[in-house]
Amino acid sequence: MLSNVKWLGHATLLFKAGKIVYIDPYQLKGNPEKADLILITHDHYDHLSEADIDKIRTDNTILVMPAAVQKSLRGDVRKIEIGETLNFGNIAVRAVPSYNTNKDFHPKSAGNVGYILTIDDIRYYHAGDTDVIPEMKD
Repeated sequence: MLSNVKWLGHATLLFKAGKIVYIDPYQLKGNPEKADLILITHDHYDHLSEADIDKIRTDNTILVMPAAVQKSLRGDVRKIEIGETLNFGNIAVRAVPSYNTNKDFHPKSAGNVGYILTIDDIRYYHAGDTDVIPEMKD
């Protein structure tokens, strides 16, 4: 089940599921595999690293991110709203809320997201930068 998921450090995950999917690529080492899909949770430097995105991007790579950060990147960028699901073949990407309840640097109003990926009927949750929030019970 988890053999197709690899933690690469910090908040970066790599999924190999017919497509190569990265979430929040940051400080990628060596010669990382090229991405079919890159998911960004929010616009902080350690989650949205243009240098790392450039290492794995091709002309066909799709980037998915909240509307708040979409404008800062070039290429095939798809905005996603909290509660929305985008489908890419056997991979469904659902955006869920991600925020801090007692700190100012990840406010709910920023529209940051976490992701629930459903790959071949298995669900994976990447929380983004968040505290335990009421929406998690959903």
